Order: sequence, then C-alpha cells, then structure tokens
Amino acid sequence: MQILRGLYSPDTQPVALTIGNFDGVHLGHQALLNELKAAAQARNLKTAVVIFEPHPREFFTPDTAPTRLNNLREKLELFASFGIDHVHVCRFNAQFAQMAAADFMATLHEKLHAKFVLIGDDFRFGSGRAGDFALMEKIGYQRGFEVHAVRSVMHDGVRISSTVIRAALAAGQMRRVHEYLGRTYSITGHVVHGDGVGHKLGYPTANIQLKHSRPALTGVFVVEAHAEGLGVLRGVASLGVRPTLKHSAKPILEVHLFEFNQDIYGRRLRVEFLQKRRDEQKFPDVATLTRQIASDVDNAKKWFEQHD
Repeated sequence: MQILRGLYSPDTQPVALTIGNFDGVHLGHQALLNELKAAAQARNLKTAVVIFEPHPREFFTPDTAPTRLNNLREKLELFASFGIDHVHVCRFNAQFAQMAAADFMATLHEKLHAKFVLIGDDFRFGSGRAGDFALMEKIGYQRGFEVHAVRSVMHDGVRISSTVIRAALAAGQMRRVHEYLGRTYSITGHVVHGDGVGHKLGYPTANIQLKHSRPALTGVFVVEAHAEGLGVLRGVASLGVRPTLKHSAKPILEVHLFEFNQDIYGRRLRVEFLQKRRDEQKFPDVATLTRQIASDVDNAKKWFEQHD
C-alpha cells in the first residue's frame, strides 16, 4: 500500500476512490471499502482512500472534538489489511477548509485521476460543508466519472457509526463494540519507561505511550496483548490518570501481563480490551490500591478460565 501526503499522485492510472475520516474503520466503513474494491475490480482500476489529518472537528473545535477511536498508524494498518492500493493523507488546515466543493471535486479528478467515487450516504465536503452527494454526482457527470453512494450499515436497528462506538466504549460495553467493529477494540503503542510504581507494588506493568490525550475509554479491563514474536499475552490493564498516585496527570495505559517478565521496552504492543471490570477510582492509600490490584488480577484470571 502506498501512502501519499496530500491530494496528488505520481501515478496517472485511473482509480476508484472513497473519502472520509474512517475513525475506527467499523463495519460501515468496511462495507464501503469492500464495495470500493469490487467496483475497482469490475472497472480494472486501482483503489484509493482520501483521509484527513487532523480530523476536521479537531481543527474547528479542538476542545469539543470527539475522542479518537484509533490513531493514524492503526488506521493505515487497517486499510492495508483490506488491500487498498493508495491512501492520501490530507493535512486539514485553514487553506484546506476554505476549498470550495467544486474545486475539491476537480482536484480528485485532475490530480488523483478518479474515475469512480464512492461515498457514504451522509458525506459532506467543501467549504462550509456545502457539498453533498447530489453536487458530487452532478460534477461527476460533467467531468466524466461515476459517483455512487453506499447506505449506512445497521445492527439491531442501530446505525453503526463512530459516535455510537464511542458511546459504547465510554459505557464499557465491549461486546457491543466488538459487534460494531467486527473485531475486538484495541490500542497499539510502544512500551515506554514509567515511574516503576507497579513493580514496587508487586505488579509490574508495560506502559503504553498514547498518541492522544483523550482516550475513548477508561477503567480497568481484562486484556490480551500481542507483540511480534511473543504470541498472545494475557493480563489486566488500567487506562486512566491514576488518581491515587498522581494529580492532574495525563492518561496512561498500564498493562500487567500474567507470568511474564521479559524486557519489552521499545516494543510495539497491541492491547485488546475484552471486558471492563470497573471504573477508575481514587483510593485512600497505596495499601488499599494494592489490595484492589490483587483483586483485579484474580478476577481477570477467573474470567479467562471461564472463557477458555
């Protein structure tokens, strides 16, 4: 998969293209990607995806923008798993935000050589979100490329979207999240050095560097961790600000791996969240916190016994 910065392509071969934020790459996004691949194959085209970084709402309203379901690298890896040929990562800034809808469509056609464009039924684009499917279809007809829309994917009467997944994560509804994503929700990052508190308490942790300061979920979870060459590792994880130990700290993901004592600093770890055990809470002292950690570990091990 080729990753390109901006709306240009060194390849002049026509493409089937889709556009969006694709936060989470959920079942709705996956249906769109599968349809894009089918359309490209039928027309002998390569596939291309246009995404925006940062998310437009992070640019316009950074204080109230939604939390990220995945970081850019995770998103790109998911695109690669679907066999997408090109991904265009467009920097969303003031200049990009002012681009008229018609100019945006002209760029897709002239710079990216789009011959087939597929969008979600609610997709809006261009300055002031003035562009919609009807305008895109009109411009496509004028310029000689096809425009199609896909309908939303429903699950038990609920339209699958990044918004409903964020709500399910915030509520700790991990089974529902799995149903919406078609996979277990995970966070991937490099293991970094912490302050060693977990080791002192008898429960050493792998501390995962988070790309964003507002994770989509918090609390204590039963997890499985994956790292190249290490297979599947079971454990319990805490994601939050550690209120018993810190004041006004940034969120951190700490993973205690059962019966594991290898040095994995600097390794990339993917942590899958299987079940939420409890919310993060502030304890009166470290001794109470340590007893709770012991209980969390015991409960997580029992969960695995029941689900083997």
